[in-house]
Amino acid sequence: MTPFTTHSFETASETAQPLLIAAKGAYGFVPNLLGTMAEAPALLEGYMTLAGIYDKTDLSETERQIILMTNNRLNGCHYCMAAHTSISQGVGVPKDIIESLRTDTPISDPKLEALRTFAAVINETRGWPESSDVDAFLDAGYTRQNILEVILGTSLKVMSNYTNHIAATELDAAFAPNAWTTDLVKTG
Repeated sequence: MTPFTTHSFETASETAQPLLIAAKGAYGFVPNLLGTMAEAPALLEGYMTLAGIYDKTDLSETERQIILMTNNRLNGCHYCMAAHTSISQGVGVPKDIIESLRTDTPISDPKLEALRTFAAVINETRGWPESSDVDAFLDAGYTRQNILEVILGTSLKVMSNYTNHIAATELDAAFAPNAWTTDLVKTG
């Protein structure tokens, strides 16, 4: 596989440098994912912009992380599973929900489990859910707006997960305590 550079302020293009500065301001460091995306400043800007838009949905932080982590797991993204486990811990997502997302086990809260299930359906069907899947999601208390917000979160994860797959992004030390492998997912 062709190696990719994880850019720093010094190696990034003039277009990417302000984005990396903003990332450092938000995270206290430049995550390797964003340093890698700096190779294509338009991707980096698109990802950071879409992440900001995603934060404006009607979904709670826990609900947003459920969508993101479900996609990370289904896409097999080791980097993003570790990163979003750390992020989820930092924003107060309950430990049992994080564990369910990391191991592909049901969430005890029925509404949140309906969200996890629907996010998986959207990913696995590439946006072609059955009408019964949509009805079950709506019956759980979600809205048509939320359906589209699940698509937004799924789109965000395509950008980061696929970048990490191709670039083999190195896990940051900040996320290393939450390293994840598919061995953690239930089998049988």
